[in-house]
Amino acid sequence: MNWKLLSSKYLFKDNWLTMRADTCERPDGRIIEPYYVYEFPDWVTAVALTKENKILIVRQYRHALGQTILEIPGGCVDANDQNPEQAIARELLEETGYAFESYEFLCKTSANPSTNNNLMHVFLAKGGTKVKEQELDEAEDIEVLLYSVDEVKELIRTNQLLQSMHVTALLYALEKMGELKY
Repeated sequence: MNWKLLSSKYLFKDNWLTMRADTCERPDGRIIEPYYVYEFPDWVTAVALTKENKILIVRQYRHALGQTILEIPGGCVDANDQNPEQAIARELLEETGYAFESYEFLCKTSANPSTNNNLMHVFLAKGGTKVKEQELDEAEDIEVLLYSVDEVKELIRTNQLLQSMHVTALLYALEKMGELKY
C-alpha cells in the first residue's frame, strides 16, 4: 500500500513549520499531485506527577483557538536534545520549574498522520519537585496548577481538556497507574 515519492517541492520553511508539496505514485500507478505535507519537529509531553502524587496541569493562552486552556506540559524536541526523554526533562524544567526522578515512555502518537510528518513522544514523569522558577520563551505565559488524579479524571469527563493528544497521554498514564476501571 505504500506510495512511491517521485518529487518534493518546499513551499514554506520556518522554525516552527515547513510545508511541502509531494508528487507520489500509488501502487496502482496513479499519480497523486500535489500531496501537501506539514513538517514539524517531533513533540514531547508528559503526565508529570509530583512526590505528593499531584499532576502538573498548565494553563496558557493558545492563539490559534483564541482561548486560554488547560494542558499538560510539553514542547518540541530541539536539535541539541539527545533523545525525547532528554527533551521532556528540559521542557518540564523550563515550563514548570520541576525536576523529576524518573521518566517512563508510554507511547508515541501522531496529531494527524494524513498531513503531519512528526510524532509526539509521551512520558509518565514521577517524583517531581519544584527546584527553580520557570524559564519561559518570549511567547509563553504559563500558569502551573496541581491537580489530584481524581480531579484530572473529572477534567477529562467534563471535556475541559481540548488538546486531544494530551487527553490521549493522560489516558495512557492513568491506565499505567491503574487508575482506569473497565
